[in-house]
Amino acid sequence: MVKSYLRYEAAASFGVIASADSNVAYDSSGKHLLVAALEKLAVWHVRQGTCTKTLVPSPSSSHGASLAVTSIASSPSSLIACGYADGSIRIWDSEKGTCETTLNGHKGAVTIIRYNKLGSLLASGSKDNDIILWDVVGEAGLFRLRGHRDQVTDLVFLDSGKKLVSSSKDKFLRVWDLETQHCMQIVSGHHSEIWSIDVDPDEKYLVSGSADPELRFYMIKHDLADGKSLPDKTESDVDNGKASAQNKWEVLKHYGEIQRQIKDRVATVRFNRSGNLLACQVAGKIVDIFRVLDESESRRKAKRRVNRKKEKKASKGAGETAENGTVENEVGNDITVTVPDIFKHVQTLRASKKICSISFSPITSRSSLATLALSLNNNLLEVYSIESTSTTKLSAIELQGHRSDVRSVTLSSDNTLLMSTSHSTVKIWNPSTGSCLRTIDSGFGLCGLFVPGNKYAVVGTKGGTLEIIDVRNGTCMDVVEAHGSSVQSIAATADGFVTGSADHEIKFWEYQTTQNPGQDSKRLTVSPVRNSRMNGDVLVVAVSPEGKYIAVALIDNTVKVFFMDSLKFFLSLYGHMLPVLCMDISSDGDLIVTGSADKNLKIWGLDFGDCHKSLFAHANSVMAVKFVRNTHYMFSVGKDRLVKYWDADKFELLLTLEGHHSEVWCLAVSNRGDFLVTGSHDRSIRRWDRTEEPFFIEEEKEKRLEEMFEADIGNAFENRYVPKEELPEEGAVALAGKKTQETVNATDSIIEALDMADEELKRIAEYEEEKSKGKVADFRPNILMLGLSPPDYVLRALSNVDTNDLEQTLLALPFSDALKILSYLKDWASLPDKVELVCRVATVLLQIHHNQLVSTVAARPVLTLLKDVLHARVKECKDTLGFNLAAMDHLKQLMAAKSDALFQDAKAKVLEIRSKYSKRTEARMEPKEERRKKKKQKKIDNGHVWS
Repeated sequence: MVKSYLRYEAAASFGVIASADSNVAYDSSGKHLLVAALEKLAVWHVRQGTCTKTLVPSPSSSHGASLAVTSIASSPSSLIACGYADGSIRIWDSEKGTCETTLNGHKGAVTIIRYNKLGSLLASGSKDNDIILWDVVGEAGLFRLRGHRDQVTDLVFLDSGKKLVSSSKDKFLRVWDLETQHCMQIVSGHHSEIWSIDVDPDEKYLVSGSADPELRFYMIKHDLADGKSLPDKTESDVDNGKASAQNKWEVLKHYGEIQRQIKDRVATVRFNRSGNLLACQVAGKIVDIFRVLDESESRRKAKRRVNRKKEKKASKGAGETAENGTVENEVGNDITVTVPDIFKHVQTLRASKKICSISFSPITSRSSLATLALSLNNNLLEVYSIESTSTTKLSAIELQGHRSDVRSVTLSSDNTLLMSTSHSTVKIWNPSTGSCLRTIDSGFGLCGLFVPGNKYAVVGTKGGTLEIIDVRNGTCMDVVEAHGSSVQSIAATADGFVTGSADHEIKFWEYQTTQNPGQDSKRLTVSPVRNSRMNGDVLVVAVSPEGKYIAVALIDNTVKVFFMDSLKFFLSLYGHMLPVLCMDISSDGDLIVTGSADKNLKIWGLDFGDCHKSLFAHANSVMAVKFVRNTHYMFSVGKDRLVKYWDADKFELLLTLEGHHSEVWCLAVSNRGDFLVTGSHDRSIRRWDRTEEPFFIEEEKEKRLEEMFEADIGNAFENRYVPKEELPEEGAVALAGKKTQETVNATDSIIEALDMADEELKRIAEYEEEKSKGKVADFRPNILMLGLSPPDYVLRALSNVDTNDLEQTLLALPFSDALKILSYLKDWASLPDKVELVCRVATVLLQIHHNQLVSTVAARPVLTLLKDVLHARVKECKDTLGFNLAAMDHLKQLMAAKSDALFQDAKAKVLEIRSKYSKRTEARMEPKEERRKKKKQKKIDNGHVWS
């Protein structure tokens, strides 16, 4: 009989607050902060410091590290857009916590997502150098914009969504006209990769940041309602016809620069909601805050600058009278306001670690100018309040995760507690809920052990010390100097534990209790009993369950086995090409498994020390291996990010568990084998639970082969066998979607439905012919068509296609099947709820097969008929929508007439009040001396005081 095994599946992931590969963003309310935590999107309540919601894609949609969140954008409503490393975009409803739609179009990781002001359009840029515009309401891609020669780094909408500006690593800015779908301006001038751009709320200025030593600013030229451009004051004297024609398409005009003091490249530039502050985050620990002065303040600043220049030149002597006259003319006629006159550097915010991303809160408190959230690269979130002269740290979200790699995980004897160690802290977790119970400051913990009773724990550190942890109180009770170098491994014995160190020694320890003088309570201490010196660094120690043997892995690639009582040599296990990094002994003491940096697992018999089998286990070093208690099943983890489940008797790989996004360092298996816990370089701790679902080895092998085959076909972006695409033309436009397994399956289902409908129509025709001849027999419809007529059955197959996948699905249809669908469109157009779908299908098929349709005589009657029918149906839908809008407007007027209060958009009113309030707060918070100077300057300007 074929043996079956129980499947293990990912159950929980915790310990990650903010991953470094994505940005952070506030939601529209300003109460919650949206943060990427590897494949999750965490919604944090800023004031309470708690994670209120976690949005995770379903496991079936994709798997493994390809699902890491790389970009986040918040819409004016409750919708949140997330870009992922596999190029997909998911739109979530933050209130319901559900994924509304998945948009597939990019072939590389999504680097930037931006909504327009209304939230109806979404623009996305990617590492595949393309920009895609998505219709959020219709849940479909509109078009793809090509032209950049390197990855797109930032996007911003202009003119109420009519234009789009993109920046790229190719050192160019591009301005795209979204109505005509073409690139209307290419802006050069940067000498290095452009990393970020942003525009102020009034759309006057666009700022761009790169590795250049300055921030570059551009004036934005807007189009008026009649289609004419606003006159450009600085170019009014240009009469050249060629120049004026060039200015017609010039949306961005270079305005000036501001020199930066820090040499690090710019990572992010962002304006706040009211537009009075600009934050420039560099790729380091610093954020520069600039205040945006209004027109009157900037003119006064420019005037003072010109006056200082005049005084400076006048002080040089009377010999430069002519130059002074020029300055006087400048002051007298018109003052040129420069970028430093408008953008005033007010302060510099310094974080404790490197900053990954920043985000301004849409709401402002009474006592500050703005609130700024930072995500740091050590798994930490910080929120700062920005005042006029200083910044104050309001809160930090840090307790729910380690600041660095998780180096060891240890389960208590009853599996209710989990201890994890990192470079500066020890954390105690509840493994079932993932909540952090205790955080204890410590040294660099490399290994750990719960003392019997689970009240205390011992941690071995890189500094060679043993730390005694009181689990209940969350304190470090004692630090014992144990070894002259790092404590690499710790293993429990019957009356204590044994440690192995890089100082070539293994030491045996026993537990003791001591009582401090003057205190009733006793405390635990440890003391060395005996030690043994080895020939090299000790990497791992393991003790057999009955306490008969102790195995020691050395730096010379061998494992030495000694008798526990006398420490006499018993066996030497050699065969690994590189040092053994981990090992474990089975519960019955028959087998010992060793994992090495040579990527192999070796299974040995502990009776004679013979190697039963050598398995090529991982694509990189094997970091940890553990047997499941009372079985010969084992788990291994490695630097290849995988967790693998093995049968040590059959020497077979049972399961491969994907989920970690970086190297996996450590592993712990529960006593009953019902779950295991892994810790990784990505700072996450993951729990994998055993399910009741059985599986067979052969089935898993077939499944792995199928996945490899599908990955090779589907991953055309990185497939070396596929010929490389030529570089796109300047400003080329293409379809938004991409070919996926879903679109191929959808095409197959439509072709199958068309063939079945054809067969059914033939049977109906034959039945009608026989009926006319008098041969009457009962007609039995095809049971596979679910009782639907042939047109309805085809329509059902077409309606089941996801809106975003429709173009790519129809693109794969043969011309003959496209003709069949066009013949059905006339009947479908009579259904009011299918008019939009019918129009989309007709438009896409006409675009794809235009040349063939024009030259095919049989298609002309169908097209002529569709021309009349579709126009009429679309007009009917348009009239219905117009009628409904007018009715809603009438109801609004009726409600306004009945109520004393004005019926208006409350949200817009609140925002207006907030902006007024923030300006008042800003004015009130200015220092008294500065206000007094301004008042005096105003009087001088008005002529009340003689200067």
